[in-house]
Amino acid sequence: MPITNQQVAGHAFLRQMYDDSYFPDHVVDQGKAILLRLCERVEAERPSDLENLYALTHAATEEFNLLDREFVAAGSEIETVAREWFCDEFCFVASAYGFTEADAEELTAGRDR
Repeated sequence: MPITNQQVAGHAFLRQMYDDSYFPDHVVDQGKAILLRLCERVEAERPSDLENLYALTHAATEEFNLLDREFVAAGSEIETVAREWFCDEFCFVASAYGFTEADAEELTAGRDR
């Protein structure tokens, strides 16, 4: 399903990670895919409130938790700075879909610390 939100469609997800050689691009691509799937779900399910949005972001957070294995296998890891970058991307997504009051910590509740 193509993204219809123009702000999201034009966004360079995880740019900082692509710019940092510590993070292998092929694994960052998987993180970008998680974020795009999140956007597709938001567009398809049209959450009516924060509780429903958080359910979607929590599922995507779990995917990122699992993705850490791929980073480790590639000689990297999802460390503190990367976790903050992911959180920033979740905040961007929430804002782009009109959830400007979303709580950053709640968007990524359940993330490995």
